[in-house]
Amino acid sequence: MTVTQSLLAYTFAAGLLTITPGLDTALVLRTAAVEGAKCAALAGLGIVAGCLVWGASVALGLGALLTASQLAFTVLKGAGALYLLWLGIQMLARPRSNFAAVAGTVGQMPDRGTGWLRRGLLTNLLNPKVGVFYVSFLPQFLPAHVAAAAYILLLAVLHAMMGLAWFAALILGTRPLTRLLQRPRTVRMLDRTAGLVFVCFGVRLALARR
Repeated sequence: MTVTQSLLAYTFAAGLLTITPGLDTALVLRTAAVEGAKCAALAGLGIVAGCLVWGASVALGLGALLTASQLAFTVLKGAGALYLLWLGIQMLARPRSNFAAVAGTVGQMPDRGTGWLRRGLLTNLLNPKVGVFYVSFLPQFLPAHVAAAAYILLLAVLHAMMGLAWFAALILGTRPLTRLLQRPRTVRMLDRTAGLVFVCFGVRLALARR
């Protein structure tokens, strides 16, 4: 895989996953609707900062491992493939009809300003699924003969930029996007599409060679 092919594939997959409703989307939507655009923007910045912390941690740790050890690469490849396949099959077999359950887990903070920035950061950092996902997802887009740590960090930064763009769209179009994401057909379609992407990349990761 060349760098260009890697970036194109990653942009498609990460972009789709960014817009699939989840805890981050619920937090930003509800904050925009209840507390206003400024608080929602701060929450979104906090979430993105959390993604960058996870991305940097994964990049530094995996960069060293993948460079030093063929065994680490093989173990990580197998674990990542199984995780992505399991996640994809779950989404294909049991797509959600709404994300009210996710939204319902998002509480409200009494303070404004930096409190929402902190809330977004902690919501992301305290979710171990983000770290597991980064470990499973990012390395499979690593081209041959490219420095692992720097490239994985670049992918994390790209994902953060997509998140910023998506959160800005959510804040600007809070009401119409909320209505759209509340439609069972929309949520099921996004879940199934994301599930198919997970399965495809899981298979691809299982067959990948260093």
